[in-house]
Formats: sequence, C-alpha cells, structure tokens
Amino acid sequence: MTIPLARLLQRVPGDPAIVQPLMALALGIALYLIAAALARFLTPRIARRMPQVSAAMDIHLRPTLRHMIASLLIGIALLAWPAGPVAHLLLGAALAFVTALLVSHIMDALAMPRWAVAPLALLLFVTILSSSSGGLAPVGAMLDGIGVDLGKRRITLLGIVTIAATCIALFAAVRLANRVVSRSIDRTQGFDATQKLLAQKLAAIAVIVAAFFVGIDLLGIDLTAFAVFSGALGLAVGFGLQKTFGNLIAGIILLMDRSIKPGDVIVVGDSFGWVNKIGVRAVSVITRDGKEHLIPNENLMTQEVENWSYSDRNVRVRISVGVSFDSDLRLAQQLMLDAALESPRVLRNPKPNVWLTGFGDSRVEHDILVWISDPEGGVGNVKSDVLNRLWDLFRAHGITIPYPQRVIHDDRAAAPAPAESDGQGA
Repeated sequence: MTIPLARLLQRVPGDPAIVQPLMALALGIALYLIAAALARFLTPRIARRMPQVSAAMDIHLRPTLRHMIASLLIGIALLAWPAGPVAHLLLGAALAFVTALLVSHIMDALAMPRWAVAPLALLLFVTILSSSSGGLAPVGAMLDGIGVDLGKRRITLLGIVTIAATCIALFAAVRLANRVVSRSIDRTQGFDATQKLLAQKLAAIAVIVAAFFVGIDLLGIDLTAFAVFSGALGLAVGFGLQKTFGNLIAGIILLMDRSIKPGDVIVVGDSFGWVNKIGVRAVSVITRDGKEHLIPNENLMTQEVENWSYSDRNVRVRISVGVSFDSDLRLAQQLMLDAALESPRVLRNPKPNVWLTGFGDSRVEHDILVWISDPEGGVGNVKSDVLNRLWDLFRAHGITIPYPQRVIHDDRAAAPAPAESDGQGA
C-alpha cells in the first residue's frame, strides 16, 4: 500500500518543531530551482510558438515564467502538506514573495510606473502571507473598520484599497492586451501599414471599453445611481471634450480613407516633413531639422494639405540657373543635364530636362527639372548637389555666371563746350 506524502514527511525522525521548518525552507528552495530550470527550458519554445506574447514581455518573459511556475509549485505544496504553523508560515512567505516578484516583472514589462508597482506587490505579499497564516479575515475587518460616513454611504480603507488594486490590475491588463493585440496585427500579412494602424487603434478602444465595464462589474458600482447626472455630465463632456473627440474621429477617418499615411511627405502651412505616426489627438510630422510638429487631426481634415507621396512618390524639383549672354547656350544646357544625371538621387526615368525660361537683365534664365523618389530625404540637398557639380563643369568649360551689371551714360562728356567770351560788348 502506497504511503501518502504527508504521512511520509511526518515520519521523519527528530523534533517536528525544528525539522519541519527546515524541511519547509529546503522544499521552497528546491521548488524555486525546479521552476528556474523549467522556465529556462520553456522560454525559447514559447518565444517561437507565441512571438506576440514574447515581444510584449520582452526580457521579462523568463523571470515571469520562473516566478509563475514557482508560485504554482509552492501553492500545491502548501495545500498538500499539513505541516505545523511555523513551516506553514515559511511556505506562505515563500509563496507571497514569488507572487509579488511575479507581479513586479509583469508590471515592469508593461512599463507601469513604480509608484503603482510597489504598493500592488506589497499588498499581494501581505494578503497572501496573512491568508496562509489564517490572519486575512482580521486584517480585512480592521481595514473595513477604518472609514468615514458620507450621508448614507460609508467609505472604508478596505474599499479604497480594493478600488486602487482593481484599477491598477485593470490598467495592467489593458496594457498587456493592447501590446499582444498590436503585435498580432503588426504581424498580419494581409494588411498594409495604414490598415494595421487603424485596426490597432480600434482594438485599443474596444479593450478600454471592455475593461471599463469589467471594472464596473468587479467593483459592484450601480450605474443607475448616476442616471440623474447623466444628462448634465454628457452635456459637460460634450462641450469640454468636443475638440478631443473631433480629433479622434478625424484621425480614424484619415486612416480609413488613407489620404495621409505614416511615411508620407506632406506640407501643412509652414510645416514640411514626413508623417511619423497618426495619434489619437494629432499627427506627428518630423521636419528635416529634426523638429517634430504635432498637428491636430482636425487641421488635416479642414485645411489644404500637400501630400507629395499620396498616389506617386516621384517629386519634381526645379533648380534655377542663369548664364551670361556671351556663353554657348547649347553647351551650357548640356552641362546642366550632365550635372543632373551625375547626382545620385536624381532619377533616370523620368529623365531630367532643361528649359530656357527667359532673358533677364544680365543673364539667360534656365530651369533644371529633375525627379526624385525619396522626398523624405529632403529637397534642398538635391539642389545643392546639382549646383555644386554644375559649378565645376562651368569652370572647366568656360561658362560664366554674370554679375548684375548697370551701364551709366554721362551726357556731359558728349555735349559741346560753351564759347569763351572776349570781354568786349556788341
């Protein structure tokens, strides 16, 4: 007949008051080492099978698995071993410690602030330790006894702690769900970049709404109590957050009609740059100076916007050049074409072109027309590169760029000298 594990442990020789705490300590350490080995074995396999979860947890995946497995093993040992109070307290402390570390790693992976992580981990540690030692009910009663009466309702410290812990847990769950869903959508092959961004924003809104109703249900809040204030509150929110909701809807419309996408090169007023991301409130546009302009989504819906890469990424650049009237115009125009073709960012198809645009006061005006396919790389540097190459070609072939000249005619030099008088009268 098989002897149960608990009965086998009770037959260990020695004083139970000393032996059982030592065995509890050794058991906790052994179970933690087993959990560490299992986490090392499972981490690469989970990273291959579930890349979304691995990317969301980042470097915290292995320690999270380690403490999760350790919590499970120590919890099973705590339930299966009818040890004495000291040994039971040691296993309970070990379970509370690894559970607090588990929550800390999950919160750190979600980039939660430390002011929220530390109290939640401490609360879990105290709760699990009190529960394992049989003292959770007195602690709860003590917290419930501390409070104030507001009319017919009583606000207690236990209720405040419960609300705070629930809000932090829901916030962490929303962050984790958003990361997993975002990574899953980002790896989808059937969507382009704009559709992925739209799906991620709609999924984030759905997760927040679901978390709100779950939190209402967990906290037992009766929404009918707010029925009297719903009209006034809705009116106040409608006026106060009108621009916010307008920008939110405008951002969703921009993503749906795909008129502006991340990576597009746009001009809005004095802002010129490429779209970095389309947020809930504003569009981030990075200029060539490295400055990030945040333009409200509504402005892009109501103002005139130049999108250089809406239907075609090719952009034509106009470079003005003037040569002297004494120059060989055919040679100068050929050198302009050569300088344009030598520039690495200038496209060969469509090919560059040179137009004679007019005869100025002191020079013959030309425009070099070139095409580029990467407007996010800037336009001024293309002009500079072509003009630098053209300067060297002009100097090598004797083509001059004249200075402004003004010719002054002195009429006094051509006028006859006045007759000299001999001093005698008529």
